[in-house]
Amino acid sequence: MSKKPQRFLDPDTNPCLPESDASNKCLIKTNYSKDMCAPCFLRYRNCRIFWSKIMAQRRRDGIQPAMPTAEERENILASIGKMPY
Repeated sequence: MSKKPQRFLDPDTNPCLPESDASNKCLIKTNYSKDMCAPCFLRYRNCRIFWSKIMAQRRRDGIQPAMPTAEERENILASIGKMPY
């Protein structure tokens, strides 16, 4: 398997893996009816937007790596107190 697909399946590099999986499962369950899966798509989109903002802020602050690890993401979400998306 090439590195690109592995990167998207790695929970350390893809913070929205559960949302992506939920969207795919919804499509399969509803026979690829995109209208019925709109809430899953919206949650995935909001997840990507949220973590993109986090990555941009970390780049501005000079923090490496730009994407927080899975453990750091759990701490960020715990400090917020609720799921932001």
